[in-house]
Order: sequence, then C-alpha cells, then structure tokens
Amino acid sequence: MAVVKVWGRGQLTIPASLRKELHIEEDATVSVVRVGESLILTTKKLVGDTIAKKAQKELKKAGLRLEDILKDLEEQRERYNRERYGR
Repeated sequence: MAVVKVWGRGQLTIPASLRKELHIEEDATVSVVRVGESLILTTKKLVGDTIAKKAQKELKKAGLRLEDILKDLEEQRERYNRERYGR
C-alpha cells in the first residue's frame, strides 16, 4: 500500500511504480470518486454522473419527478407479476 502526502491546493503524487503498472502517462486524466470516507482514483472515464444529469434535465423538461418514474415502475412490476405469475 502506498501512502502519499497531499500538497498545497490538494495535489498528490501517484508513486512511479503504480503509474508504471497502470500505464498512467504524464498529463493523463483520472476520475476521483468518493465512497464513504474513502477516495478512489481510476483512469476509467466514469459516465454515471453525466447520464444522471442528462436524465434529470429530461425529466424536468417533461414535467416529471423521480417519484413519478418510480411509482410507474412499481405499477408496471405489479402488472407484470400478475400477468406472469397470477399474483
């Protein structure tokens, strides 16, 4: 496990051995994700936030709320179960 120091303006250095193993080149972009009290760095481009923001914008434009979508989903699930399993 590598331990690094956070410098001024929140900068840190990823140890050279890890950069080499993970093929992280100079000027590479990494995503930072908070998971509880931890931070995860990944070289993968994460699109979850982008998709969520687009969905939120479209819902607002359509005059819908997340609660409306979830309620409709639950109703469809119940209908499916009735049709499929007679419940």
